[in-house]
Amino acid sequence: MSKIALITGATSGIGEACAHTLAQQGYQLILLARREDRLAKISHHLEDKYAITIKQVIADVRDQESLSAALEALPENWKKVDVLVNNAGLSQGLDPINQGDTKDWDTMIDTNIKGLLYVTKIVSNWMIPQKAGHIVNIGSIAGKEVYPNGNVYCASKHAVDALSKGMRIDLLPHGIKVTEINPGMVETEFSIVRFKGDEERAKKVYENLEPLIADDIADAIWYVVSRPKHVNINDMLIMPTVQATATIINRG
Repeated sequence: MSKIALITGATSGIGEACAHTLAQQGYQLILLARREDRLAKISHHLEDKYAITIKQVIADVRDQESLSAALEALPENWKKVDVLVNNAGLSQGLDPINQGDTKDWDTMIDTNIKGLLYVTKIVSNWMIPQKAGHIVNIGSIAGKEVYPNGNVYCASKHAVDALSKGMRIDLLPHGIKVTEINPGMVETEFSIVRFKGDEERAKKVYENLEPLIADDIADAIWYVVSRPKHVNINDMLIMPTVQATATIINRG
């Protein structure tokens, strides 16, 4: 069987772009997402275009019980995962800490930290008997610095940064690589989700500049997973040319 990649948050943005890129490279895919209709549409398109096989997993990474059941229900030959892309993540709200919505906090912590942990625990235990595997965690510039009103989101991505370092140590004896990809501004659904569907507000985030696109990050993911067995890219920070830091941006 060809190599297998499992991608979370696979129905939009970086996850969808990564699915296209790895399918083009001949990977069989396990695509995990919440939106069933969209997942089915993307899966059928990729299967037809690249003559690969896709297993669709409808699950929310925040729900440990149903997530575990959905992944463990996969056939045994599909558990020989070569690459895990922990892409599922989001930001909710942009408020100072004293005005933050605790429901938003829970959503970010449960998705960005706990969801990543739940998936990683299951899949790393599939990789260990193989003495090989590659885990790619999607972090953020927000995991390298902190910006106004980004408090809990930044904290969640700092956690991804720390977890990536910890995973690399813990999984080293098992021959499993761990890479963290940290994008700056990427024009996806990110800002629409952050602003809870307010497309006009989200649009202003990317006004008068050329941000990264999801394909840029997918290309970086393919680069790191395609390195020789003895090479691991630990950490990659990717910014659009117009962005120097999380908050210093040249708007032309």
